[in-house]
Amino acid sequence: MTEEVMEAEEARETGVTEEPDIATAAAPAARPAPTADPAARPASAAAEDPISLRGATATLGGRPVLRGIDLTVRRGEVVALLGANGSGKSTAVRSVVGQVPLSGGELALFGIPRRRFRDWARIGYVPQRTTAASGVPATVREVVSAGRLARRRFGPPRKADRAAVQRALELVGMADRARDPVGALSGGQHQRVLIARALAGEPELLIMDEPMAGVDLTSQEILAGTLREQVAAGATVLLVLHELGPLEPLIDRAVVLRDGCVVHDGPPPKAVGQHALPGHDHVHPHAAADAEPIRTGLLT
Repeated sequence: MTEEVMEAEEARETGVTEEPDIATAAAPAARPAPTADPAARPASAAAEDPISLRGATATLGGRPVLRGIDLTVRRGEVVALLGANGSGKSTAVRSVVGQVPLSGGELALFGIPRRRFRDWARIGYVPQRTTAASGVPATVREVVSAGRLARRRFGPPRKADRAAVQRALELVGMADRARDPVGALSGGQHQRVLIARALAGEPELLIMDEPMAGVDLTSQEILAGTLREQVAAGATVLLVLHELGPLEPLIDRAVVLRDGCVVHDGPPPKAVGQHALPGHDHVHPHAAADAEPIRTGLLT
């Protein structure tokens, strides 16, 4: 049976006569500015916040890591989660995606309590400091195609799946490497493939844990452009960052953690150089091993 016949049969079974082609769809309207004051928002809007953490606590190895944090990410916002190493940034986002269980507090996703939330296709997650390679040889396209699994029914990829994968590859500038093995990629290219995998699922909420860490300048610029397109299309984004860098113009709010507590939640800081950002806790590689870290910003 040819691919066209398969798609026609599928259309008759589902009642859908034509699938949208995301590669050629008209661009959505520009996102509205988020309401800064939660009290001024309608209750219906607050009930559908993509992320709502209240009094969240978590422990790792018996050590408290989150100490009762409140974090709300509203629809259409771009929120940067900042803080020194060990402040709880990655633990917070890993708790949102279910990788770290909360020991206390409440978590709701799109207004649904975490224990009842099942629609994971609405969330795209890019983990921290990993690679696209695994023990099984795979091409770039195969890795990115894995991002469609939450949206696909059983059976071969559909037209919409193939279009979404191609679109994601183009967004991160990896379409020309689609057939290459992921083991042959550089660190920055690995990161771009992982981001493409998340984007292929067309998520409403995109969570990225330090997407710029260890990435060359060219890849940073490509990733910033990719996120700019997602934000313009209305995506909600939560970014764990060590510093704002090229993503600074996209950020609506900055939430700074220290010792597992929120110490700032408000407008992103005005950059006064790379190391003058809230939560920056930087140890210069050329400093003596016993030297104190150079601490600046809200965490000092």
